[in-house]
Amino acid sequence: MNADLYLSQLAAEVGVFAEFNDMQGVTHVTSPETQAALIRANGYSAQTPAEVRETLEALRAEKDAAYVQDEIVVACDHPQHIVCTRPVAWSVLAEGSHQVLAEGRSETHISLPALPMGVHALVLNGANGPQEACLIAAPAQAPSLQQIAQTKRCWGVMAALYGLGSRSGQHIGSFADLSEAAAIFGRCGAGFLGINPVHALGMAAGDTISPYSPTHRGFLNTDHIAPLTPNPAETPVGDLLDYAQHRRLQRPALQREFEAFLGYATVPESKAFDAFCDVEGARLVEFAVFEQVSQKHGPDWRDWPQALHDPKNALHETSNVDLMFHKWLQWRADTQLDVAQQTARAAGMALGLYLDLAVGARVGGAETWGTETATAEGVSLGAPPDHLSPAGQNWQLAALSPVKLKATRYAALRAILAKNMKHAGLMRIDHALGLSRSFWIPQDGSPGAYMRQPLKTLVALIAIEAQRAGTVIVGEDLGLVPDGFRAEMAGHGFYGYSVLQYEKDAKGVLLPPDRLRAQSLACFGTHDTPTLSGFWQGRDIDWWHRLGWIDEGAAARARRSRSKEKRQLSAIPAPERLPKDVTAAVRDKVHADLAASPAALVAVQLDDVLSLTEAQNLPGTIDAHPNWRRRYPVSGAALAKNKALKATGMIMARAGRNIADRKEDG
Repeated sequence: MNADLYLSQLAAEVGVFAEFNDMQGVTHVTSPETQAALIRANGYSAQTPAEVRETLEALRAEKDAAYVQDEIVVACDHPQHIVCTRPVAWSVLAEGSHQVLAEGRSETHISLPALPMGVHALVLNGANGPQEACLIAAPAQAPSLQQIAQTKRCWGVMAALYGLGSRSGQHIGSFADLSEAAAIFGRCGAGFLGINPVHALGMAAGDTISPYSPTHRGFLNTDHIAPLTPNPAETPVGDLLDYAQHRRLQRPALQREFEAFLGYATVPESKAFDAFCDVEGARLVEFAVFEQVSQKHGPDWRDWPQALHDPKNALHETSNVDLMFHKWLQWRADTQLDVAQQTARAAGMALGLYLDLAVGARVGGAETWGTETATAEGVSLGAPPDHLSPAGQNWQLAALSPVKLKATRYAALRAILAKNMKHAGLMRIDHALGLSRSFWIPQDGSPGAYMRQPLKTLVALIAIEAQRAGTVIVGEDLGLVPDGFRAEMAGHGFYGYSVLQYEKDAKGVLLPPDRLRAQSLACFGTHDTPTLSGFWQGRDIDWWHRLGWIDEGAAARARRSRSKEKRQLSAIPAPERLPKDVTAAVRDKVHADLAASPAALVAVQLDDVLSLTEAQNLPGTIDAHPNWRRRYPVSGAALAKNKALKATGMIMARAGRNIADRKEDG
């Protein structure tokens, strides 16, 4: 057997895809160089042909010796039967304890009683010695909209949190601004308010502003904390936000508040802070250490002195007061986000906040440092060319190794899921295709390829945390979707993502809204797509041409196709002239079509309500397009009086999507 064949077999054993088809239908075969890089990324030895063969033989021997699969998903609260290869004595230990939930002896099948929901341990002993398997008892489905909100149809508003702080000049939107917006939209009948991720970017992140490039997804972005004493209002300079200026003003204000807290905190405040720290535990301490050390050595721990790669050593570079400050910041952020959710619910929102879980954290960020990391080494996450970015994307985000995740019982990922659902009635999983397969790009220059992920396990873990938190789950399933993926996710109770401008038939013609998936969140666009006005003007086509992604001929063809789509959206027949820009009538028709669609959830972009043209983000760019910096041109007070917002609320009410209609739905 030659070396390449051994390598291919090991790659298949580890979960590396042998090939994939791009959006043009072209097949890309995974090269031996990429196979080796992805095998090593999972922690296996594959430097030489001898190592490849030894690793393959060891994995096969381990599998042959196993009594059961090393990871088993069963339905909670129902008796189950598990096939075992040899006679064993077994016991089930409850999640987080050594309590024995069940035990016995079995020859060929282990008969389990109804187990409570959780990630348990199945301990086995037989002729091959002691073994242990991860036993995940999960609900069959994540919570439904009907279960959580007592309604079958709902609508909400999507807004960029950073852009909601326009009334204070360069001040970016805060959690206090989020509360104000939630109250406004709730009074208009919205059932949820969706925002981009609010994960921690890191105190030493420098120029990093993208909410999808966090240092850690299990902690919050302190840029959004509203100081008790607001900074003096400034005169806005242009339409773009200045994050650096915001941080220069906000962070010293928070430092002063912390110092006041140390001296004058009330008993209830001290108890609340201590309780928060107790719940967050060692993970919060480790994050606080990272934040403090990063301010001296930089945001990427790989550039730190070697000794500081170990959190135990890094702890010695910090003081108790420094650590307490970073813990206090997270407490303040968590408290203010909780207030925003309570405000949303008090305003009548059935779900409240709709939060977003980014696909990953920065390579070298806090999430990839520490005791629980399951990071794949030497690779980053990305995507092959698709309709969002024809050049493909390297997100420079850390990939999670399925091998390392399994070895740690998914502890870090489960904590991240629980934390993000804590204040969310609805949560979106960015790039949900990553639950099935993720595109890994080796840092050695080899081409990217897909890595298989443990879909059944990941879905079960999400369902467990969603049931515990009472959170409805939306999976962003755009891009190169494998056959059957959407149906499988729907079967587990996840809501899909139907973006109207991308919903097309096999001939590339826009589907009518009445053909949108019922079990989905439907919207016209997202932060990554042109706004309705931008779509109408072809701003995305202009940008693609300007950046050299398409030539003049392709741009001309795209504009001709866009004209047909505009007529379909607006129902303006040829030869009647199309308006130069989106009119109120066109906007309201699009929103009315979405409202009347079968989709359970409908989201309206605040950008479209305000008739804004430029998109929040252009995928595949960093500096070429002003991503994540556009300020909304209205304050909260003006937004409350906005006629277009009120008109949108009336459209949704007529379609039976407002909160007041929930009783009729039930």
